[in-house]
Amino acid sequence: MLGPILALVALVVVAILTVTLLIGRFPLTVGGGDGNGGGGVPIDATPAPSNVVVVPKDPRADVPGSIVYVKQGSIWIQSGTTVRQLTSGDDDASPAWTSDGKWVYFVRTVQERGLRSIGRSRPAYYTMTYPVLMRVDPSGGDPEQVLSGKVKSGKLTSFYWLREPMPNPVDPNQLAVVTSQPASSTNDVVLQLLDATTHKFTIPKGTKEVGNLGHQDPAWHPNGTVLLYVMNDRDGRRGAPSIWRYDPARDRVAKVTGPGYLAPSYSPDGKYIAATKTTTTGTDVVVLDATSGGEVLQVTTDGQSWSPAWSPRGDAIAYLHVRGQIVDLRMATLSGTAPPFSVADTIDLTVVSGLDGASRPSWYIPVDELPASPAPSSPGASTGPPSPSP
Repeated sequence: MLGPILALVALVVVAILTVTLLIGRFPLTVGGGDGNGGGGVPIDATPAPSNVVVVPKDPRADVPGSIVYVKQGSIWIQSGTTVRQLTSGDDDASPAWTSDGKWVYFVRTVQERGLRSIGRSRPAYYTMTYPVLMRVDPSGGDPEQVLSGKVKSGKLTSFYWLREPMPNPVDPNQLAVVTSQPASSTNDVVLQLLDATTHKFTIPKGTKEVGNLGHQDPAWHPNGTVLLYVMNDRDGRRGAPSIWRYDPARDRVAKVTGPGYLAPSYSPDGKYIAATKTTTTGTDVVVLDATSGGEVLQVTTDGQSWSPAWSPRGDAIAYLHVRGQIVDLRMATLSGTAPPFSVADTIDLTVVSGLDGASRPSWYIPVDELPASPAPSSPGASTGPPSPSP
């Protein structure tokens, strides 16, 4: 029975990769130029070794606070122009800061032997790959396990998928995740809320999905009262993801954008959303009005940029960018008070480093290094003149 089990596992993996491509997660172009003033990297360029991330000798790259990202399955942390490896795993992903800066949550994928029954057949062993929710002190030390996706029933073992942990800014013990919990071959990967202390999952009642395409990319409002997520859909063969807003207090959902947007990140004042826009030519970073969903700024125009992370200061957006076939981190600095915004400068934060494109970067700046500002506004509050529809 090992053959059918392995075949089932392979089909699941293929399905996940297929959905990833359909939703436009990555740009499919690999041109040498970057469209934003960069000279480009040759397609046959070799990225830095696995134990190295290269920061350019550019004073503009000395960013405040710390950004975490992933390279070859390890979490890295960049503070100013200093970079160090935070974990030594080879299958870590989805790092996210807690709002107090005490922890970085991430998902580690573990592979081991499992035992499972299929139908009425006798149990058989198979190679089981499952997620483990971890957290690590950003100052160093060994990561600690928070929750395992492995489920044991007697001698039999199964697991559920778990991705993209996003701590609530007000309550770091509450995480938004996308998961197929409880373990079942029929469960889809959808938005759920997790209590990291009790390990209790809650499925938001108001959320829906299209077919079995599920959700992704949870992102909390800075005041912790509203949660953005992406609902996956298709338009023929093309992916058609859209951003939705969930209000836990009222258990209500509302559509923020039309199709073609994913990977949202709130501005510190909660009035705007940086997001990935997918088109037939690739992916770009845009800024949306958090109330209307209308575009107020096109941050990139290269078709090769995605997964934005807004600076806690509100004056810059970091994002992943591919040149040739090598993924690096870039930053767009913003001018103006909004709207209208404008991009003042575009800066490489890493060069030829080969970062993992599937994991969003996450940015933290200590409170004492932030400018004084009013409390984040409600997502439904007026933010100025109406913006054009997406």
